[in-house]
Amino acid sequence: MHKEISTYQRQGFGADLELRGPAALLIVDFVNGFADPAMFGGGNIRDAIERTTVLLAEARRLGWPVAHTRIVFADDDADGNVFTEKVPGLLKLKEHDPASAIVPELAPAPGELVVRKTLPSAFFGTTLAAWLTQRGVRTLIVAGAVTSGCVRASVVDAMCHGLRPIVASDCVGDRALGPHEANLFDMQQKYAAVMPRDEVLQALGAAASR
Repeated sequence: MHKEISTYQRQGFGADLELRGPAALLIVDFVNGFADPAMFGGGNIRDAIERTTVLLAEARRLGWPVAHTRIVFADDDADGNVFTEKVPGLLKLKEHDPASAIVPELAPAPGELVVRKTLPSAFFGTTLAAWLTQRGVRTLIVAGAVTSGCVRASVVDAMCHGLRPIVASDCVGDRALGPHEANLFDMQQKYAAVMPRDEVLQALGAAASR
C-alpha cells in the first residue's frame, strides 16, 4: 500500500465511485509513435496496447460508443503551442505521418469517433464531450498513453464534464513506471475509479444488470 495512504484516508479522499450506464470507451493516443520506444514509447505502453485489444473487442460486442484520439499538427506547424515548446518532437505528428496513425491492432471501425488534438486532453477544443452527451454516456472507460500525461488530462476533463471515469489500469501505459504508478494512485484518490480491465468489465456488467 502507498505509504501516504493514511493521510488520504484521514482527509476523505478515495471514495468509491458508483458505475452507471450507459458506458463508452475512450482510447487515448495509442498511435505508432507512442508504441515505439525510439520515439515517444517505452515502459509498459506496448503491454497496455495488447491488453486494450480485448477491451476494445468487448466494447464493440456490447455496442458501446468508442472514441480514439490522435495528436495531429498542421503540416506547416501553424498550430504549434506551449505543449510543443515543452516537447518539440510532437510537431512530427502530422496527419499523414505513420507515427500519428493509430496502431493497426486498435484501428477504428466504422462509426467510431477519431478525435484529432494538439493538447493533452481529449476534450479540450474538440467535439468529444458533445459526441458522448448525444449518446447518453454516463461512465467513460479510459485506456491509452501516457498515464501521466494525456490519459490523466482526459480523465480530469471527463470528470469536469460530469462523466464518471474508469481507468483500466492495465490498459494505460507510460514510458516510465514511476509516473505511471503515481498517477494511477492520484487519479484513484481524486478523479476516477481505477481497476484492471477484467474488473472493469465485471463491474459494468453488474451495473447493467441492476
